[in-house]
Amino acid sequence: MRLVASGVLTAASMLMMLDVAFAAPAPRPAAAPVPLEVALRPAAERLIGAALSSDHAYLRLSQLCDGIGHRLSGSRSLERAVEWAAAAMREDGLESVRLQPVRVPHWVRGEERAVMVEPGPHPLAMLGLGRSVGTPAGGITADVVAVGSFAELDSLPAEAVRGKIVLYDVPFTSYGATVRYRGNGANRAAARGAVAALVRSVGPVSLRTPHTGSMGNYVDSIPKIPGAAVSIEDATRMRRLLARGERVRVHLAMAADTLPPALSHNVIGEIRGRERPDEVVVVGGHIDSWDVGSGAHDDGGGCVIAMESLRLMKQLGLRPRRTVRVVLWTNEENGLRGGNAYADSLGDAMAGHVAAIESDGGVERVVGFDVGVNRVGTDSTDVARSAAAMARLKAIAPLLAGLGADSVRTGGGGADIGPLMRRGVPGIAHRTTMEHYFDWHHTQSDMLDKVNPIELRKNVAALAVMVYALAEMPGRLVDVPAATAGRP
Repeated sequence: MRLVASGVLTAASMLMMLDVAFAAPAPRPAAAPVPLEVALRPAAERLIGAALSSDHAYLRLSQLCDGIGHRLSGSRSLERAVEWAAAAMREDGLESVRLQPVRVPHWVRGEERAVMVEPGPHPLAMLGLGRSVGTPAGGITADVVAVGSFAELDSLPAEAVRGKIVLYDVPFTSYGATVRYRGNGANRAAARGAVAALVRSVGPVSLRTPHTGSMGNYVDSIPKIPGAAVSIEDATRMRRLLARGERVRVHLAMAADTLPPALSHNVIGEIRGRERPDEVVVVGGHIDSWDVGSGAHDDGGGCVIAMESLRLMKQLGLRPRRTVRVVLWTNEENGLRGGNAYADSLGDAMAGHVAAIESDGGVERVVGFDVGVNRVGTDSTDVARSAAAMARLKAIAPLLAGLGADSVRTGGGGADIGPLMRRGVPGIAHRTTMEHYFDWHHTQSDMLDKVNPIELRKNVAALAVMVYALAEMPGRLVDVPAATAGRP
């Protein structure tokens, strides 16, 4: 800027000075978005620290497993567990604690026994299978024919099966591959004229601990015959005897009965979101169990760590953007009535469900989470939803590295959240090593002594961080609401 010789500013010079004085400052570069891991780390560290320093989860699991015990649908002990869980949620200060009524199947085991009478007598370690009919009052005594597959059964001549007890001696490979003999073995045997079905326990090892579980529904056009599980030791002994050409004859007596449906309840509690209360992250396990053992891994542990996740948030004053809701579903083991009832009750609120997390794989060492978005295919929206869920879960995973729980895979889900997933809600499975899970699953051995208290704390920590992160992150796990993702 230049002054005239007389020292007076020209009009042009004054305008130039004003332009400089009032010019907008130079724009600053846009700040880089804070990585999700960085934004969530302070809260995650607080949750992990609180979980790892507390024995509260183990105390709760002891109250459930040692104090109440097994919890079969229709039983008084299941409803005691429901009442206990609701009282615990209120004690923790959760909001909107409520019981959701559900009508559930009511199968009763009754007295039962099996004896190999020839050669013998040798008592067999057995458990009747859920939904099975009982035997006639005097029991059934018949020769045994052993098979290693449905194909082998079908290949036998009619006279080799008619009037016999079919033994499915099928070694455990995986639960999904082997459990079908428990589910459909009685129907397949009855179709060939058998009078009962025995299934080698669905598990990899045994200390003469038979493995119960639910049969599939009977087929009306086929006679209803009783089904029971026998221990691995007894199944293989009978198979060896038959292979040597010896006659094997068994007496089976079961007083099993199916009573009219009973009233049970899902147990629900929540922490309401501070900014988006109508968006919900659901986490839970199933409060029912089989009527043997005490359901410590299946699924008392899953219920307790879900409850504990919310208790820790409440204790630490962490109220996330979205609502976090714990649901303890009833009747997972022999009907899935609780999971279906919860999903059916939502109506338009289904669209607000951001994610559903299920913990039903025991509480051994936690290793990570699996995510699944249903209806993925050629449609670009479905593909984008799945990719977004995986990417955002991987952005959370580094928070769990210190726990060894940062593995993220596709294929998440669970029986109780299946109805939600079929309506478009992303499903997440809490995953452990399951190294010994099927050693104890559905047996007398599923007791609290099989739970490692330190690993239980780590499970609480990992689940609490995952639930909080999904509820606090700026965007949803996937951007397309569940209600617009299609109906089943």
